[in-house]
Amino acid sequence: MQKLLEEFEDFLQKNIPVKKSFHPHFEVAMKKMFNAGGKRFRPLLLLSVVDTYEPLLLKNSFYPALAVEMIHTYSLIHDDLPTFDDAPLRRGEETLHITYDEVTATLVGDALNTESFGIIAKAPLDPQVKVELIKELAYGSGINGMVLGQAIDCFFENQKLKLEELKFLHNHKTAALIASSLKMGAIISSLKDDEIKILEDIGYKIGLLFQIHDDIIDATKSTKEAGKPTGNDESKNSFTNLLGVDGAKKAEEELKEEIEELLRDIDQGLSTRLKIMIKKYL
Repeated sequence: MQKLLEEFEDFLQKNIPVKKSFHPHFEVAMKKMFNAGGKRFRPLLLLSVVDTYEPLLLKNSFYPALAVEMIHTYSLIHDDLPTFDDAPLRRGEETLHITYDEVTATLVGDALNTESFGIIAKAPLDPQVKVELIKELAYGSGINGMVLGQAIDCFFENQKLKLEELKFLHNHKTAALIASSLKMGAIISSLKDDEIKILEDIGYKIGLLFQIHDDIIDATKSTKEAGKPTGNDESKNSFTNLLGVDGAKKAEEELKEEIEELLRDIDQGLSTRLKIMIKKYL
């Protein structure tokens, strides 16, 4: 897993799309959030599926994996803007609107969003596969996924949602892109519909687990430990606000058990990889 991460990181750094111009800092700003690190969790999900089922297509799959990471990074940049959370830190570094300005941060996010689909178009993969990948990434990140979740999250600040509404919010804002990452790996690997459905279900549960874990970190860790501002979710619809920290931890454990059950229905090698990733990152 570490070797795969290093190879993908090298590919990412060489292929972040930056057009040189006479702008004083836009090119540097484009790379800032990538250079600050990050788990690369979503692209690793995609690549783990491909490496399990179609390893000969692994290097070709770095392109859609990069597209997923670009979408995720754009979402973080926009989420940190004053319009949303007005966060000063991300991945332990100053956010773009603090280092530069809101215009630069907004446009860097816009550039990463749009160019992610261009990256998939350039991938050395079958044209029909690329069409399906573009459709899936648009689904998971757009009005059927992340953007809808963000809209609900922002509109209902300071309003308490029911548990099912909270799950709906985070199934879209957080889990949809994680599920799409696994599905994109499955599309490249030409898996059957029932196999894709199981991976999608696993992705949504991992996404909710990811969100609950993040809410617990916000409620219990310091800004230094988390690498981003914490204790800022009092007005938001979080699992810790609705269930309390102990209730959120209980929900986290229940989700882990549900994921464990689903992992029994997929390839043992991929199941082991996903277990390792969940343990490492969560």
